[in-house]
Amino acid sequence: MKFLKPNLILVMLLLLTFPLTPAAADDYTDTIEIFIKSDAVKPFFNEAYGYAVFPLVGKGAIILGGAYGAGRVYRQGDIAGTATLFKVNFGFQLGGQAFREIIFFQDKRAYDEFTSEGFEFDGSLSAVVITLGAQAQAGTQGNTAGASVGPATGAQAETSYTKGMAVFVHTIGGLMYEVSIGGQRFSFSPIN
Repeated sequence: MKFLKPNLILVMLLLLTFPLTPAAADDYTDTIEIFIKSDAVKPFFNEAYGYAVFPLVGKGAIILGGAYGAGRVYRQGDIAGTATLFKVNFGFQLGGQAFREIIFFQDKRAYDEFTSEGFEFDGSLSAVVITLGAQAQAGTQGNTAGASVGPATGAQAETSYTKGMAVFVHTIGGLMYEVSIGGQRFSFSPIN
């Protein structure tokens, strides 16, 4: 157990190296535009009941890992509130990474589930990674998602909702190897 305390301190330092300040309005617009450029993601903007956008999620780990991001939740095109993404997990993992994430809600039921207190992804939901040229795959739980596309490839992935949600990630930078347990947990604050 002695090794956990220094590792926990190192993980926290890694997470602190990511700019965790609230995103500016332009950050949300820029992030949405990046996702709209992907042929795989574009249709979701037209058909989804709502979505959550996280312009910057920072993730770091040395055995014990964590991730954090702040975002906005949109319902039928309007800002409904803010959300916080938080993840702590334990397992074989090493590295640090920054990425953008968007979660689409197929219908009101999925939206209500996400905005309920303490929503957490289980292991059955994975993310499709979009890139600006190279193809890659990854999952939110360290497992593969099955397909990935970027606007420059011209490829089209057949992506569908799982339990009423579809998740896409765009990597900003970093390198992370992860085979771990634990899910992303979200908290939602409605706009008053």
